[in-house]
Order: sequence, then C-alpha cells, then structure tokens
Amino acid sequence: MARKMSTLEMRLMKLLIRPFSAWNARRYLASNGASMNQMQGHEICVVTMTGAKSGKRRDVPLMYVPYKEGVLLVASLGGAPQNPDWYYNLAKNPEIDVRVKDKTLHLRARLATQAEKPALWPVCDEHYPPYADYRVRTDRDIPIFVCEPRAGAK
Repeated sequence: MARKMSTLEMRLMKLLIRPFSAWNARRYLASNGASMNQMQGHEICVVTMTGAKSGKRRDVPLMYVPYKEGVLLVASLGGAPQNPDWYYNLAKNPEIDVRVKDKTLHLRARLATQAEKPALWPVCDEHYPPYADYRVRTDRDIPIFVCEPRAGAK
C-alpha cells in the first residue's frame, strides 16, 4: 500500500519540478514531441495555459489520458496533499492548447463532476496505473479535468 506523502517531500518535489518542467517543455516543443515526450514510460503532452495570478502564458509538460476528442488531465501531483500549481491556472483560465507530439489541440478544460469520476477513474488508471496509488497517498479528492474541443477551434 502506498504511504502518504510528507509535507517535506512535497516541498522538495515542487522545488525540483519547476526548473525541470520548464526545460522539458522547451525540449518537447522544439522537437515537435520527439524529445522529452515520456515520463515513467508514459507519453506526456505540453499544455499551454494562462497563469491564474500572473496572467502570463506558460507551457507545462503533463501526463495526459487520451479521451474522446480531447484529453483528461489528472491533478494528482503524485498523491501530494495539495493540488499542483497548474490546477489553479486551469480552474481560472480554462482555455488551453494541448500539444501532443506535433499536433496542437485547442481545448477548454472543466472539472469532472463527482457523478462523472467513477466512470473516468478506470480510464485514467488503465492509461497510467500509478493514479490508483496516488489516490491512496492523499486525503484530498484528486481533481480530473475533462478537456474538450473549444467551439470553433480547429
């Protein structure tokens, strides 16, 4: 059984994530997804989002789950006791661009409802099995963003 993440582990993880994520996103985008396109053997995407506080556009590499015509983004932060910073960006500014290799999807993110989550978790767990452990590691209800094509976007 997975153990809970300590506050110190979470702080250290966040210290390491920021510079690595920025470097990862640059490499991914520069190579059209040919480089730095996996994490723990699973494909990642780069999500271009607007900062909740700064209002600046930023590129964030994230695990993703292909879903219908868009993607699911799981705000797990490895089972940390709090949401990842990008969660607040999507909650405030849901218009995003998701780069999957050399293809850009213009999507709108919305939080999955409690009624939707029982059907979404098996899809997420099948795509990336550690999500099940992350849910055990934390007391919070891990958010799932359902990202669907924006009206009129190509």
